[in-house]
Amino acid sequence: MSRYILHQDIDRCIGCYSCEIHCKANKNLPEGPRLCRIYPKGPQWVGAVPRMAFAFMACFHCEHPWCVPVCPTQAMQKRAADGVVFVDADKCIGCKLCIHACPWGVPQWNPVTRKAVKCDLCMDRIDRGLQPACVAKCITGCIHFEPEERATEGIRLRYRQMTSV
Repeated sequence: MSRYILHQDIDRCIGCYSCEIHCKANKNLPEGPRLCRIYPKGPQWVGAVPRMAFAFMACFHCEHPWCVPVCPTQAMQKRAADGVVFVDADKCIGCKLCIHACPWGVPQWNPVTRKAVKCDLCMDRIDRGLQPACVAKCITGCIHFEPEERATEGIRLRYRQMTSV
């Protein structure tokens, strides 16, 4: 099995936040933690028209994740088969070391469970052959999920389709 890539076609994103909403619903998260995020940029003037851009960010599932080695209980783990970095909630003691270790602020604090949570690419869904919730429910189809080796091919194909119209 290969590593997975989660990426965005920024030109198609309309900033509806459906990725964030469906992620929270899928993980049954309370107010507060956001496992993926939309960052608005703008408005910027393009010619005489103001435009907004929206950047999607979720966990990068790093090759050498900073959050994994700092966990004193091995609750933060990386699956060898596909590189998915996840929190084993049964092992998490809520020390927040993973939250402080990540330079991108990916692990979040769940105030209800008093444990760390983070994007795990909806590994329960991908293990069943489904897309992550943020991808499956994206209303513009701007978020893509694919094996690493197919990601560049998919990006090139989508660019060709956009430019041939």
